[in-house]
Amino acid sequence: MSVVVDGLEGLRVPEELSARVPAEQRGPGRGRDDVRLLVSRGEAVSHHAFRELPALLRAGDVLVVNTSPTLAAAVDGRLGPEPGGEPVVVHFSTRGDDGRWAVELRSPEPSGSTRPRAGGPAGAVVRLPGGGRLALAGPLTPGSGRLWWARAYGDVPGLLGRYGRPIRYGYTERDQPLSAYQTVFARPSPDGGGSAEMPSAGRPFTAGLVAELAARGVWIAPLSLHTGVASAEAHEPPYPERFEVPAATAALVNAARAAGGRVIAVGTTVVRALESAAVAGPVGAGASARAGRGWTDLVVTPARGVRVVDGLLTGLHEPEASHLLMLEAVAGRAALRSAYAAAVRDRYLWHEFGDLHLLLPEEEGHRVRCGSNSR
Repeated sequence: MSVVVDGLEGLRVPEELSARVPAEQRGPGRGRDDVRLLVSRGEAVSHHAFRELPALLRAGDVLVVNTSPTLAAAVDGRLGPEPGGEPVVVHFSTRGDDGRWAVELRSPEPSGSTRPRAGGPAGAVVRLPGGGRLALAGPLTPGSGRLWWARAYGDVPGLLGRYGRPIRYGYTERDQPLSAYQTVFARPSPDGGGSAEMPSAGRPFTAGLVAELAARGVWIAPLSLHTGVASAEAHEPPYPERFEVPAATAALVNAARAAGGRVIAVGTTVVRALESAAVAGPVGAGASARAGRGWTDLVVTPARGVRVVDGLLTGLHEPEASHLLMLEAVAGRAALRSAYAAAVRDRYLWHEFGDLHLLLPEEEGHRVRCGSNSR
């Protein structure tokens, strides 16, 4: 799927705008919430500290968050027969209903990050630490060899717990502990499942900020979507992912909308889950959230639109990323063009340890003046 957003085709994000370490490691006394927040209302943008989020929301709004924990999903391995073999890094992406795993094989770099490699070949065996084995079956999607189905011999959650580390890409400075990739909302899954990559929009939240939101009358509603391995280089659309929207969350979303509150998704994963479970009502009656669980292959585009989400809190995405189609569906093309031009101009930081972007509905009869409220 190609991403075409007018005005972003020529946008270049300078390499120095990559967030290379978590916010709390950028200076003494800094915390997770020491990031910046770009706010879009239509084409108007304003600049804030993330800690100002409670003042930007209203009593009766609902923040829907992803509780999926991040897995230590990267494991070193050897491809081929003993002794020796090709060194590879296995990124465990998604566990299928039949017990197989979707995995990505990457080549290790001396810096500790990885680079892409061709998948396969079919029938090959990857040797893992502790005597584990992976037998490669075939590509997850015909014609795309990045992710492959593999049969794992051994306890994968146990393997990840003993030998795994968080997935890391080349724009980061160094390896980080798994705790750096867990959000305040993360909850263990009964089956040991979780996300291959952090639901990063929730990372800057702290317990104190959540308490302040609650004191202001902003609701927090949980769901889960276990993210797979992103296409960091090719920017492919997301693959099917497992999700669950609890009945209580669906009820709270519907009650808030009926009372005039706004439903703000914390991350693109939340949009995907909520919209996968949404059900359209009678003509003119809009749509409603509902409980649901299973697998979703939904790709939210401007043509499809959104049904129950009013706003979105998300990171800054590469100009070629398929997630931009979802952002355009939520806020519109003009808003996206204006926001991303401002983000580059004002030197916001990109990627999972970077700054945040809040897309809100344009308020009737009121436009927020462009400017810088805080840095």
